[in-house]
Amino acid sequence: MLIRPAADIVPSEITPREVYLNRRQLMGAAAGVALGAGLPAAADAAQLSAVKGRFSTDEKVTSREDVTTYNNYYEFGVDKAAPAKYAHTLKTVPWTIKVDGLVGKPAEYALEDLIKSSALEERIYRMRCVEGWSMVIPWVGFPLADLIRRVEPQGSAKYVAFETAYRPKEMPGLQSAFPVLDWPYVEGLRLDEAMNPLAILAVGLYGETLPNQNGAPIRLVVPWKYGFKGIKSISRISFVEKEPPTSWNRQAANEYGFYANVNPAVDHPRWSQATERRIGEGGLFVKRRPTVLFNGYAEQVASLYAGMDLKKFY
Repeated sequence: MLIRPAADIVPSEITPREVYLNRRQLMGAAAGVALGAGLPAAADAAQLSAVKGRFSTDEKVTSREDVTTYNNYYEFGVDKAAPAKYAHTLKTVPWTIKVDGLVGKPAEYALEDLIKSSALEERIYRMRCVEGWSMVIPWVGFPLADLIRRVEPQGSAKYVAFETAYRPKEMPGLQSAFPVLDWPYVEGLRLDEAMNPLAILAVGLYGETLPNQNGAPIRLVVPWKYGFKGIKSISRISFVEKEPPTSWNRQAANEYGFYANVNPAVDHPRWSQATERRIGEGGLFVKRRPTVLFNGYAEQVASLYAGMDLKKFY
């Protein structure tokens, strides 16, 4: 299988220099607005307008309108437009994350403290959804590995489990008589995956506070995996010895594996994963592009799965 190098980008996909520089110049001002919108004071304007991360792609960034209005966040509804309409009901300030399990420093951590202790940077990542569409998103966040080192996992910890906030009064999708999933939403990574430099905890995008519909105030971003692995509005992180349950795998194990690595050779039972549609590129009839193994990040993550059968461990 041909693996496209991360730097192998055709000229038509590169954001024009003047467009990128103009966006960068606006980020400082946008960050100031973001502070008033609820991002903890620890994340000041200088941090939000950090330099582009070393793993960023030079592909054309998806429009902010598309990124913030076309979302999967079933706690606010199953329609793609529902999160943007209803997620404002979630109260994100103050916010704490419970860290427990096999760690030396279990505690309830204030989000402000986590941000204050880590240097934020902008990372422009390709993101691929299991439904066959993709985006290029400029996240603002910090390495998940920073938090992991801070809480000191014990030697027996092999996995990191995540849990989304469960607030039925603030999340209308949780009030349904016929729930889509067994709430709260849970996800997990192997510890070595979580320590990979590509994995980040995002607190913003486009140099602004992370909108509620995109997972505010803090969410996981793992760009070599399908989007459902990127758990939103994280309220708990646990370190465990055995593979933790994950929401979609628990719901339909034959369709959604624990690993969920982007892989064109492993189809979803109901559709092919060999191609994808980039949101914002000409509508439904635009030519689809080939899906790339590990979403184009093979150079950084392929070694994590050396010797594994990626069709069995999908």
